Amino acid sequence: MAEQNREECAGKSSCSRSSCEGCPSHQGGNAKPDFHEDLNPYSKIKHVIGIVSGKGGVGKSFVTGQMASMLVKAGYKVGILDADITGPSIPKMYGVHGPCVGDERGTFPAVAEDGTKIMSINLILENEEDPVIWRGPVIAGAVKQFWTDIVWGELDYLFVDMPPGTGDVPLTVFQSLPVDGIVIVSSPQDLVKLIVKKAYNMAGMMNIPVLGLVENYSYLACPDCGKKISVFGESCIDEVAQELGLPVLGKLPISPDYAKKVDQGKAFEIEAPFDGIALRMLTALN
Repeated sequence: MAEQNREECAGKSSCSRSSCEGCPSHQGGNAKPDFHEDLNPYSKIKHVIGIVSGKGGVGKSFVTGQMASMLVKAGYKVGILDADITGPSIPKMYGVHGPCVGDERGTFPAVAEDGTKIMSINLILENEEDPVIWRGPVIAGAVKQFWTDIVWGELDYLFVDMPPGTGDVPLTVFQSLPVDGIVIVSSPQDLVKLIVKKAYNMAGMMNIPVLGLVENYSYLACPDCGKKISVFGESCIDEVAQELGLPVLGKLPISPDYAKKVDQGKAFEIEAPFDGIALRMLTALN
């Protein structure tokens, strides 16, 4: 087909370099479309980091908040885009509520007590307990608007808290936003190998770097003796990380204190035990 188009163009005296820019045979027909959306003109974001997992229930939102908090405490300006449209939890964790306000420039994100800027569907609903019953394309459109219509201002890092799996929203984020890399969240079960590899392989197919792995619910520390109890079985995250050539950025415990802080909207007060490599890896992106 491309050869036929070139022959047809060659037979037309009006065919020129400029007039052929839109021809399917231009550059062999292999030019890939660019789906990236323009950032709100009143925003400036240096780095976009996605937090993903191949399944739900592993604590992506908690890890998102803890990585954001780690950078805020290090002196960086940070925001969180809650892309889990049908199951948002970031506002509750940070104790922020809507409705968000805006002007002719766009909508302004909520600002948490520690300075983290947050945008979530819960911040624009009339009642934050109302369910969002939308089909995939509408959900994907909302995620794009959180990028194009929100006045984020100047941020060093924007974390995108993804819904589970490899469906519409992760695809939209990978194609529409300039993602610098992703962090994959898992839990200790053997199923983790399959879960991590699904997310890892999707990132590879989309040419998105994988920055590292975080294991949540890794252990329970005995309050009396401090012994680490493997509630969900022995960890295999190191084995998976070695196989994929990725660093383990942290192994986060099960902690009643964590749950209490989250319920109080004070998740940013938690000091999660990330390995020092997590902060070094993220700040090295500058």
